[in-house]
Amino acid sequence: MVVQQHGRPARRAAAAVAVAGIVAGGTGCGGGAEAGDRSADPARTVRLAADRLVREGSSQARTSMEMASGGTRVTIRGVGLYDYRRGLGELKVQLPQDAAGAEEHRPITELLAPGALYMKNRGAGVPADKWVRVDTASLTDGNLVTGGATDPLAAAELLRGAREVTYVGESDVAGVPTRHYKGDIDLGAAAKAASEGNRGALAAAAKGFASSGVPFDVYLDDEGLIRKVRHRFSFTAGQRKNGTTAVSSTTLLYGFGKPANVELPDKKDIFAGKVAEK
Repeated sequence: MVVQQHGRPARRAAAAVAVAGIVAGGTGCGGGAEAGDRSADPARTVRLAADRLVREGSSQARTSMEMASGGTRVTIRGVGLYDYRRGLGELKVQLPQDAAGAEEHRPITELLAPGALYMKNRGAGVPADKWVRVDTASLTDGNLVTGGATDPLAAAELLRGAREVTYVGESDVAGVPTRHYKGDIDLGAAAKAASEGNRGALAAAAKGFASSGVPFDVYLDDEGLIRKVRHRFSFTAGQRKNGTTAVSSTTLLYGFGKPANVELPDKKDIFAGKVAEK
């Protein structure tokens, strides 16, 4: 899964790491800790963030995943919406452009569900009207990186394993006053504390990443809602000591309470054949 080429081939390799690799193998009310009270226990405040999202119900989301390896750095972006109570989301994910600035790939539609990732416009030989389904617990990163975007609810549930949390200070996120916290995530602890839908995927990630610790920064508004969260992952391909890929995954949440009508594809619309790598 390591990207070491330079230029256009490297960009394609990075895209393969992020996506093709998986087929190869309204506001509420809150107070105290939930509202980011600076006098509260910072770790408890952060660990409660996922529960606060579920109570809020839904939001819009923007994602950005920056991958760096072998001197190459690429960014994959996504935009969509999420229903936290049902654990369902939809993102349009755009893979990197080529060196000339022209788009190499059409956006990939991703449907995020408990234990599963559905993709349309992904994989050579897949009919345009069919979806590819992947079991996220079968991925060594639990789909925190593979799909090119971290599932917003999974990003929040990672915070259940927060440790060594400190309050950094006040910060503005897209015009919204927030409180900034930083710390480290114990992936094993996050998996044990996660909801049933994310437990298997996070347990796989705890085993698959190069380190069980994941540094993070999170920005909570006065309602205790996540406005921005950034995780920094690291994984190693094979046995190569210099094969570490660094990934910075950022999720921005906004438009809370807006309807998020996400419907999963029918079984007849899921591609049952073999997906070739591009």
